[in-house]
Amino acid sequence: MSTATETNKAAGPKPVPVPNGDFYLLVELLTPEERDIVKKVRTYMETKVQPVINKYWSDDAFPFELLPSFKELGIGGLGYEGYGCAGGSQKLFGYVTMEMARTDASMCTFFGVHSGLAMGSIFLDGSEEQRQKWLPPMARFEKIGCFGLTEPLVGSGSSGGLNTTAKREGDTWVINGQKRWIGNSPWCDISIIWARDLDDNQVKGFIIENKNTPGFLVEKMEHKIALKVVQNGQITLTNVRVPEENRLQGGNSFRDTARVLRMTRYMVGWASTGIQMGAFEATLKYTQERSQFGKPIASFQLVQDILAKMLANVTACQCMMLRLAQLDDEGKLTDHQAALAKAFCTAKSRETVAWGRELLGGNGILADYNVGRFFADAEALYSYEGTYQMQNLIVGKAITGHGAFV
Repeated sequence: MSTATETNKAAGPKPVPVPNGDFYLLVELLTPEERDIVKKVRTYMETKVQPVINKYWSDDAFPFELLPSFKELGIGGLGYEGYGCAGGSQKLFGYVTMEMARTDASMCTFFGVHSGLAMGSIFLDGSEEQRQKWLPPMARFEKIGCFGLTEPLVGSGSSGGLNTTAKREGDTWVINGQKRWIGNSPWCDISIIWARDLDDNQVKGFIIENKNTPGFLVEKMEHKIALKVVQNGQITLTNVRVPEENRLQGGNSFRDTARVLRMTRYMVGWASTGIQMGAFEATLKYTQERSQFGKPIASFQLVQDILAKMLANVTACQCMMLRLAQLDDEGKLTDHQAALAKAFCTAKSRETVAWGRELLGGNGILADYNVGRFFADAEALYSYEGTYQMQNLIVGKAITGHGAFV
C-alpha cells in the first residue's frame, strides 16, 4: 500500500460541504455594514426563532415571548429615512426579508405587514404630521400595525370595488364594512384601513387605533394550513368614527394604495426566495445525513439532479430580486417590474419546496424537519399581495399595451 493511500485513510473521509443557498455569493454585493446587519438577523433567526417556531406553527400561535428581543434588532422601518426608522437601502431591506423567510416565513410576514405595509402606508401616503406622530413608535415596535385592504367578497378587484365605505361628516369620517385575511389584526395596535369614499367613489386610507375605537371588532381566523404563526383576522367596522386628522392625507385614490403595494409586492418576491433558500439548505442537509442502501442519499444521481434544480431556482430568484432592489434604490421600480418578480419567484418557490418535500419522503410532511412548513407556507405567498394570474395581467398590459382585466 502506498504512503499516499495510508495518509488518506488516516485522514478519514472528506467533510461534506456545508449547505449554502447563496451559490453565487451575492451577499458580497452588500456593504460591510449591510452584511453585519444581515448576519445579525440570520443569527437571531437561527438561535431565537428556529428552536421554537415549529411548535408555534403547529399550535397556530404567535411567539409573543420573542417580541422584546426582536425589537432589539433595530430594523423597524428598514428602508425608510428619518422618523426614527432604520433607514438603509432597499437591497438591504430585501436581504433582511430573505434571511427571515429562510428560517420562517411567518415571522417574515409579521415584519412585512408591520414595517412594509402599515409603516409604508404612512411613510408614502401620510402627511408630515402623521409621519412624525406614528412612525417613531412603530419603528420602535411600541405600536404594531396591520393593513386592511382585502375584504370577504373583494380580493383581486380591490382597485374598483371596495365594499367598505367612508362617509365624511364634518371633521369626522364614518366607516362601515369588513376586511378579511388581515395579518397582525387580532392583537396589533394600529390598522391602516382602505375604504371607498361615498362622495367621490375614490379609495382612501385611514389610521385607526384598534383597541380604543368603538365599532371596531376583530375575529381571529382559524384552521389555516399556511403561515400558521401569523395571526389573521376578519375586521368588522360598524359606524366607526375616525377624525379627519387620521385620514392619510396623500391617499386619495387607489393609485396611492398601489404605491404601497408595489413596494410590498416585491418584498414577497424576497420572502419566497428566502423560503426556497431554507428549503434547499434543509433538504441538502437531510440528504447528506440520510442513508439508504449503505450510503447517503445525497450520493444518488436522481437526488443530485433535484438538488441542482432547486439551487437553480433559488439563484435565479436571488438575481432577479437583486436587480429589482437596485431599480427601486434608483427610483426606477415600476408596478409591472414588481409584478413579474412576485409572480415568478412565488411560482418557483412552490416548485422548489415541492422538490424538497419529495426528497424527504414521509419526513417531508412533519414540521420537525422544517421543509413541510416551507412547503405549506409557500402556498400563502403564492396567493397574497396579488395572485399569480393578476400579476401576469399587469405584466401583460405593460408589454402589449392592452389591458385584459375584466
